[in-house]
Amino acid sequence: MVKHFEILATDGRARAGVLHTPHGDVLTPVFMPVGTQATVKAVPQRDLLELDTQIILANTYHLYLRPGDELIARRGGLHAFMSWPRPILTDSGGFQVFSLSELRKIDDDGVTFKSHLDGSMHRLTPEKSIRIQENLGADIIMCFDECPPPTDREYNEIALARTHAWAARCREAHRREDQMLFGIAQGGIFPDLREQSAQFLTALDFPGYAIGGLAVGESKEDMLRVLEWMDDALPHDKPRYLMGVGEPTDLLNAIARGVDMADCVLPTRLARHGAAFTHAGRLNLRNRAYAEDERPIDPECDCYTCRTFSRAYIRHLLHAEEWLGMYLMSIHNLAFLLELMRQARQAISRGQFAAFAQAWIARYRGNAS
Repeated sequence: MVKHFEILATDGRARAGVLHTPHGDVLTPVFMPVGTQATVKAVPQRDLLELDTQIILANTYHLYLRPGDELIARRGGLHAFMSWPRPILTDSGGFQVFSLSELRKIDDDGVTFKSHLDGSMHRLTPEKSIRIQENLGADIIMCFDECPPPTDREYNEIALARTHAWAARCREAHRREDQMLFGIAQGGIFPDLREQSAQFLTALDFPGYAIGGLAVGESKEDMLRVLEWMDDALPHDKPRYLMGVGEPTDLLNAIARGVDMADCVLPTRLARHGAAFTHAGRLNLRNRAYAEDERPIDPECDCYTCRTFSRAYIRHLLHAEEWLGMYLMSIHNLAFLLELMRQARQAISRGQFAAFAQAWIARYRGNAS
């Protein structure tokens, strides 16, 4: 049996490992920039490679609707279509079906939904989600699941039964041996449901497991409790992927609870609104205080943006609505999170992760200057 994941070092619950894929190895813990429509917004592939981005995420729902998964398959799959040589993960499309579509009808077989692009009607089932993702050709693909409100016990019970049935159908439908199919554990903030989900999915023996249904409205305390339950409940020799989390302190707290992978649109979304990550906290470059500030966004950052441009210049670009400003901000925010993950891996390997994370978070929560 192919060994997809190896743990190289541990420090408490935190793990440093390597994930083997057809398009290269991924060192974990890892942050995955989101390329929703086969592009990380405003950032060319050249820059992603220069930042040493190990893996990116693309979205099944959006690519199915436009340009179409069959067209992408004819163009050689997603790697060839977008000229990206490194690993790709695709989500199942489920979250977007439930969050973007104004009209949707859920039943035990699947979901009928209205396209947010043109109002056309579509049907997505576990089998179809797998077929789309096989056409896209990502290295890691996800089971089709339902992401319910995290604090609604009654609905979580209904959705969990559906998610488990769909996971079994996805496992049966999946044919490509060059793809890893991850199961998605749901269950809201309820420990017995999370335990039930972990047990059911583990019995299906997926090569990896995602933790879904977090960062969708629950408290930070609840999110961390769920991650601790999942660390105890999920197999320790398989990768764990926390879906949709990208705040730096959340990433470190998740790693401390056994998470290996995470993704989020936050770094590029914040960039488009003029907000930057710095070691002293989040900074809003649209503020007047930076109009004549000749310092880089973060003096400790070595990205192209910080090596080359001042806060004053980037603030001017943002106010002039020049795309260069959003591009430079995106480069910085991505570089910041990718470097944070590199430092986390090093700290785990040295057996110093707890001290590193505590000091880093304490500083980050200070006020940016």
